Amino acid sequence: MKRRSFVAQAATGLSALALPAPVWAVGHAPTLPPPVKQSDREYWLTTLLRVVEPVLAAGAQGQLKALMPIESAPGQQEGRRKVSHLEALGRTLAGLAPWLEAPGTTAAEQILQKRYAQLARQAIGHAVDPKSPDFLNFTDGGQPVVDAAFLAHSLLRAPTQLWAELPAATQTQLVQALQSSRVIKPVYSNWLLFSGIIEAALLKFTGSGDLMRMDYAIKQHQIWYKGDGTYGDGPDFHWDYYNSYVIQPMLLDVVGTLVDAGKEQKQLLETLRTRARRYAAVQERLIAPDGSFAAFGRSLAYRCGAFQHLAQVTLQQQLPPELPVGQVRSALTAVIRRTMEPKGTFDAKGWLQIGLCGHQPSIGEGYISTGSLYLCTTAFLPLGLPPTDAFWTSPTQDWTARQIWSGQNVKTDHAS
Repeated sequence: MKRRSFVAQAATGLSALALPAPVWAVGHAPTLPPPVKQSDREYWLTTLLRVVEPVLAAGAQGQLKALMPIESAPGQQEGRRKVSHLEALGRTLAGLAPWLEAPGTTAAEQILQKRYAQLARQAIGHAVDPKSPDFLNFTDGGQPVVDAAFLAHSLLRAPTQLWAELPAATQTQLVQALQSSRVIKPVYSNWLLFSGIIEAALLKFTGSGDLMRMDYAIKQHQIWYKGDGTYGDGPDFHWDYYNSYVIQPMLLDVVGTLVDAGKEQKQLLETLRTRARRYAAVQERLIAPDGSFAAFGRSLAYRCGAFQHLAQVTLQQQLPPELPVGQVRSALTAVIRRTMEPKGTFDAKGWLQIGLCGHQPSIGEGYISTGSLYLCTTAFLPLGLPPTDAFWTSPTQDWTARQIWSGQNVKTDHAS
């Protein structure tokens, strides 16, 4: 079936998921039905697919390098061009992966799942094939270990769609690409977890991963734990969102993979989950009544990706008992709207632009470029829960800040 007709049928089959024209920038815009009121799940999925479409459509054709623009800080474009494409692919798939595996979806949603899983596998195939024009950089400089890690994380989150369904030759090349990143020495910080999660994926899918790289990352983060659900980024504490961007999601999944393989004690995972539940409660309280949040620290251009941790704890059904799922869904929906809807978030062809609230080039550090921005997809992890899950079916509820600032009676908060 030709791509244009397939996409049109998929869009028509989801009457509420009327995707805006920029989503289809690499191809042709389908005929869309009239807009109708969307549920939260439909809104989330529409928004996520709008974000990922340009990356995966280009990548599936082996044209990610040719078609993706590289926006960066002044003077940084040449360096970022070497790494930005793997950033885009790894981060896009890290957020999309759970939805690709989501069970119990509607027939219309299944059509989209099938399409995007196919695009993702094709994009991975080009990324790891040395003969492809889209063969990506896994070894040159420091940055590739970061985004090889996000790619590895996506495999752990979608082991069927992003690993088992790959052709055998692509699996072999993917393993070689991940292993090749071992030449990069990670910084003595959250970067230890990048090496760790690459090895966790290799352990899960090949039966052999470097246990020392994983154990070192785990033990250092136990040393760096500061209390009250929060880890230092290295020996020092930083006021930023790296506990959510990287540390807790990857730490939980490295240890979880080791536990599943019989190579780590389950009690350690339970300790990490206790801390994670506390940090999830903190994250929910950081969301203001209008869906904004305190704009401090590095990497604010990751937008709603600042709440990956809250999203992952929700996906893994580890929320603390004081956080009703309807309340968390409402809070995350508000954050997604606040960070993804402002004018300038996307360029004319549907690619993300640097900013937290619209297009704000100066908010991007020297290491930020177009590919970096796709970490925002990780706020959408709960799409991996089936539509019948209480997260999607529970009534809308005010989140904590809305309760407090509208004068409702709210229980006190205290350190764990």
